[in-house]
Amino acid sequence: MKQITAVIKPFKLEEVREALAEQGVTGLTVTEVKGFGRQKGHTELYRGAEYVVDFLPKVKVEVVVKTVDVERCVDAIIRAARTGKIGDGKIFVTSVERVVRIRTGEEDETAV
Repeated sequence: MKQITAVIKPFKLEEVREALAEQGVTGLTVTEVKGFGRQKGHTELYRGAEYVVDFLPKVKVEVVVKTVDVERCVDAIIRAARTGKIGDGKIFVTSVERVVRIRTGEEDETAV
C-alpha cells in the first residue's frame, strides 16, 4: 500500500476529489495548509500599502491506495490539479506499512 499526499491550490480541491472518486478512491483526508516553494510567496496591496505574503494557502490531500492503483491515482491528481502556472503543487508517494480500521479491527488492504 502507498500513501499519496498532494499539496494543491485550494480551488482545485473539488476537481481532485472527483478525479480520485472516478479512480475508485473511497476516502481521503483534507487539511488546509500554508507554504511556499519556488515562487517564494508574493506581494499584495492592502489599503495602499504593499506587503509580502510569505506563506501561500494550499490544501493537502492524503489518500492510501493499493500499490497497483498508485500511477492512475497520481495521473488523475495531475490532470485535475494542473493549471500550468507556478504554484500548482507537489505530489509525494510513500510506503504504508500497516493500516488498522479502528471500528472493526480490519487490517491492511481490507481496512483501506
